[in-house]
Amino acid sequence: MKYVFYVLGILILTLGISFTIQSDLGTSPFDALLVGLSINVGLTVGSWEIIIALILICCNSFLKRQRPEVLGLLTAFIAGTGIDMWLFLLPNLVTPELWYGKVVCFGIGLVVIGLGTATYLHTNFAPIPVDRLALIIQELTRTNIFFSRTFIYLVFLIMAMILNVPIGVGTLLTVCLGGLILNYFTPVTEKVLDRVLIHSSTSPNHDKNKKHSI
Repeated sequence: MKYVFYVLGILILTLGISFTIQSDLGTSPFDALLVGLSINVGLTVGSWEIIIALILICCNSFLKRQRPEVLGLLTAFIAGTGIDMWLFLLPNLVTPELWYGKVVCFGIGLVVIGLGTATYLHTNFAPIPVDRLALIIQELTRTNIFFSRTFIYLVFLIMAMILNVPIGVGTLLTVCLGGLILNYFTPVTEKVLDRVLIHSSTSPNHDKNKKHSI
């Protein structure tokens, strides 16, 4: 059941990312970097997700002074595939043209990103390297996920500006609100998922005991 929530969380996360891209108001600094590389260099946004993930895995390994978390590539692969899939499907369903439609689309994306990230991170299985970096910074600085996430967003924002990647008002809003939304959803998803996971792990034993008693 844990792995179901792991994949589900990533699919929710990538749906949110695709909503922000589709809004045309700007994405998170990290996703803006991916979109910019896709436009200027080639390849899909999802492909750059995997390439940058490989670089971040090496960076995380250096910070933690341990072996690279190769499983992070699996998560990046699922995320990259999910982004490309949603970007293929969403234009047929959601194409906001007026400003308020774009704002709604971006707002939905921002909330869905927080929900998806909190869901898959709680499974504690192979975080996306950029999210693992946030957890490492949280651990090293002894702060909360809001601080570490915002710090990373600021770093990628500066990188995106240096590379002349398109930056929108949504990018700045993500820097300010992304960590806050994730910090809100983390305890909520923890409470709900723990209840579901504990119930799913005890149900078979309960049924077995019930059969024995009969």
